[in-house]
Amino acid sequence: MIRDLTHFIAGKPHPGSSGAVGEVYDPNTGSVQARVPLASAQETREAIADAVEAQKAWAEWNPQRRARVLLAFLRLVESERAELARLLSAEHGKTVADADGDIQRGLEVVEFAAGIPHLLKGEFTDNAGTGIDVYSMRQPLGVVAGITPFNFPAMIPLWQAAPALACGNAFVLKPSERDPSVPVRLAELFLEAGLPPGVLNVVHGGKEAVDTLLTDSRVEAACFVGSTAIAEHVYTTATAHGKRAQCFGGAKNHLIVMPDADLGQATDALIGAGYGSAGERCMAISVAVPVGRATAEALRERLVSRIAELRVGRSDDQEADFGPLVGPDALERVRGYLDLGVAEGAELVVDGRSGTFPDGGFFIGPSLFDHVRPGMRIHREEIFGPVLSIVRADDYEQALRLPSEHEYGNGVAIFTRDGDTARDFTRRVNTGMVGVNVPIPVPVAYHSFGGWKRSMFGDLNQFGTDSIRFFTRTKTVTSRWPSGIREGASFTIPTMD
Repeated sequence: MIRDLTHFIAGKPHPGSSGAVGEVYDPNTGSVQARVPLASAQETREAIADAVEAQKAWAEWNPQRRARVLLAFLRLVESERAELARLLSAEHGKTVADADGDIQRGLEVVEFAAGIPHLLKGEFTDNAGTGIDVYSMRQPLGVVAGITPFNFPAMIPLWQAAPALACGNAFVLKPSERDPSVPVRLAELFLEAGLPPGVLNVVHGGKEAVDTLLTDSRVEAACFVGSTAIAEHVYTTATAHGKRAQCFGGAKNHLIVMPDADLGQATDALIGAGYGSAGERCMAISVAVPVGRATAEALRERLVSRIAELRVGRSDDQEADFGPLVGPDALERVRGYLDLGVAEGAELVVDGRSGTFPDGGFFIGPSLFDHVRPGMRIHREEIFGPVLSIVRADDYEQALRLPSEHEYGNGVAIFTRDGDTARDFTRRVNTGMVGVNVPIPVPVAYHSFGGWKRSMFGDLNQFGTDSIRFFTRTKTVTSRWPSGIREGASFTIPTMD
């Protein structure tokens, strides 16, 4: 039976009135499992209006009281975490274990945001001038919007919503219409945890809903994670309408394998980071860069051997290493890149299209290219599927240039036993996040996540202390309490004596 999903506005389900709907596939079978309403501009404006009113009272709650809502939310999510993971897996296609990790990384940011009483503390200078004190405070922006991708339907909404709410803002979430059920359930759990109705609204939709959030004057800021083309549109539109914007785009993450690296460890890292979640991660490693011919030949042999052992299966198959892609367009795109790579002259060592998969669904196996050159599109562009490319480097300096000169600068890793090499690499490489013998360098929640170059548009990163700066504005107060002494008017600029 096909389920009918809803928006979540003013603390209750909202069926939508636009008449437009999207289809939510079951990636395991290829069939439609649900219909999701797509909001019109007017419906989106109504959700914004509700958030505006709800935010006024929420902003007056003291930070500790808001933190208690986050803590209650954590307890509620834990109580039904297994069910949430199964729901996420069934709509996205990632394995249940991977879906649980999606939830966990989101909860870690909620835990960080629960420290908001400390994070909101401003600065204070006693007696900056005779009898004058100067102090600052961080205050919420008002209503902020989050536009999140399909590949992490729990983690990224929580990365955005948790600090935004903790700071006293109302949050309007526009999740991906491909896998929308978990974001709605998270909003329901926030309400059960004590969040006032309307402080977190969830609106499904396409470009019409997104552009309404970006242009409505009552929305003060916009967050986005997705493709670079859309990230640039979101950033340009939002900033043109006077909003703060924090937009994260595509990636082409490299893993440098030095001749002294532990090849077993490097191979394990490439297999997990390249093919986990079917490669549908912005931090997936999609380019292996072995340094030297001997390293390249040894690494290739190990990769081919390990790929042969991988199991592609249904997302609820506990033995599967990864499941299907999210939809038919994703499958078509990845297949097209395999054809493109061959046409460009790369060697398709392992063709993921030739595997044996469950009937139906959007399955494709792990693929491996070798002898990929930097000018090829399969190296320049983000494939977003289980495709790993080997780009051979003659020496360290050439390996360093590959990620540094790429248009994307999200993440990079180096595997080496040499501390000098690792230190030089981390200082010189032109990317935002770096791993040393760590294949997916996503920071812990109290640091900040963000790439460079065309992987990010905006000034501040996600989560960590950057998120508190993004979701608040600073007010600085200079204060003096006269003690009955009248000095008369002054016509010169005040200075601190």
